[in-house]
Amino acid sequence: MSNRWYLGVGEQSDIVVSTRIRLARNISEYPFPNKLNTKNRIELNNIIKDAMEKDNKYDLRFVEMKTLARFEAASMAERHIISPEFASDDNGRAFMISKDEDICVMLNEEDHIRLQVMKSGFALDEAYQIADEIDDLIGSKLNYAFDERIGYLTQCPTNLGTGMRASVMLHLPALTMNGQIHKLINTISKLGLTFRGAFGEGTKAVGDMYQLSNQITLGISEEFAIKNLKAITLQLCASERTAREELLKSIDTDDAIFRAYGTLKWARLLSTKELMENLSLEEAEKLLYEYFNAIIEMLNWGNFDVLTHLTYPLRYFYSKSNLNLEHLYLYKSWFVIW
Repeated sequence: MSNRWYLGVGEQSDIVVSTRIRLARNISEYPFPNKLNTKNRIELNNIIKDAMEKDNKYDLRFVEMKTLARFEAASMAERHIISPEFASDDNGRAFMISKDEDICVMLNEEDHIRLQVMKSGFALDEAYQIADEIDDLIGSKLNYAFDERIGYLTQCPTNLGTGMRASVMLHLPALTMNGQIHKLINTISKLGLTFRGAFGEGTKAVGDMYQLSNQITLGISEEFAIKNLKAITLQLCASERTAREELLKSIDTDDAIFRAYGTLKWARLLSTKELMENLSLEEAEKLLYEYFNAIIEMLNWGNFDVLTHLTYPLRYFYSKSNLNLEHLYLYKSWFVIW
């Protein structure tokens, strides 16, 4: 369990929580998933499964969505292993997943294949290398829907071309608190990138968590998209660190930290949104151990709907301390479903 991306600490992990590469692919002999009935979906699942198991270097396990309990599917969505939309419907859907949960191949989501690789911290090149290798493996055995002029054909036109979404999850409390984030969002949109909430398109940023990803997939290469994302991410990291240093000089920041600490320690009912917003203010290392004691108490009460996102704002402290976060995942109440 210790090797899983959401428990690890990678490069730039004080700001970059995680990296994801996602590839959308379709099989040319079949209509898009929304035009497939359950029988055809199951048939396609088995075809893709058989193709991947012939050379299963990453020891991917095949799981049918119908075999998962609702809370298991929701928990996997919270950990970004599968998408919330995929978790909401088990009709003819399945996925293949690695033991460390870094690799997940969703079958019959929006496209026939949604291949994603997750890594801790800032690891775009490493994640893409793995995704590209698995993509080549599947493509060598099955016929992808591909046009020489356009590229890979996908159900949603915004994914046409490379079919790739490269993204990083960023924790930007200082840029949010000083108001610079709105200006940055407008600027970044002109550079072929887009800001979204923690769960992607259509979601809002909670706890100052933002997903930054490439917006353009048509007319560019995967390498160019990744290079552009890397450059902008490094600039954002530098800006966030500067903003943090300035904010920590303010008495207002100290006040916000202790107010957040008081809420977390004494409140008896907390929503996910309220918890995340207060966690983002927890920027004082001297409060870390007291804070965790309070969190463990609340976990034992089981009175709020928080899942694995709890650790996100704490990566900076975790990287500087000897505290082992892994034991927190053993609490059953961690996986309480709203």
